Amino acid sequence: MNFSCDYFQLFGFSVSYKIDLALLDKRYHELQFKFHPDRYMAGSLQEQRLAVQYVSLVNQAYAQLKSPLFRAKYLLSLQSISFSDETHILHDPLFLMDQIELREKLADIREMDQAPIVLEQLKENASLRYTEIQEMFEEQYNKNDFHVAFDSLTKMQFMSKFLDEIRRLEEELDDF
Repeated sequence: MNFSCDYFQLFGFSVSYKIDLALLDKRYHELQFKFHPDRYMAGSLQEQRLAVQYVSLVNQAYAQLKSPLFRAKYLLSLQSISFSDETHILHDPLFLMDQIELREKLADIREMDQAPIVLEQLKENASLRYTEIQEMFEEQYNKNDFHVAFDSLTKMQFMSKFLDEIRRLEEELDDF
C-alpha cells in the first residue's frame, strides 16, 4: 500500500484529463476487493487500520477522478494551483452574460405549458456546452497553459451548478 502516490498512479493511469471511466470503475472494484477491511480481520490491528485508511484513499481518489469537474480541480492541484470558488474572478463577459441568460430561461420554464420539453432542450444545450468547456480545459492543460485552464475550470463549475439546477427543476416538475 502506497499512501504517497497520486490518484492517477493509484489506479494505474497516466496523469491526464481524459481517462477511461469503465477502466476506472473496474480498477476501483478491484482495489475495493483487495483492500476491503473485512479481508484483514484476522490481521494485526495495524493492518486493519491501514486497510481502512487505504480503502478511504481509494474511495476519495475514485470520487475525484470519476467527476470531470473534480478531476480538473485535482489536475490543477498537482500543479500547485488551488481552485477557490470565492476568490477567483472570471473575466469573460460573454460567458457571464450567457450564464445570466441561461438562468433567466431556467426561471421562466416553470411558467411554460411545455415546461418538460423546453427544459430538456435547455439541458441538452447546457450539457453540450459543458462538454465543450471540458474539451477546452483538456487542450489547455495538455499545453501546460494552467492559468487559462483555471478559467475553463471556473466555467466548468458554472455549468456544473447550472446542470444541477436543471436536475432539481426536473425533479420538481416530476413531482407535480
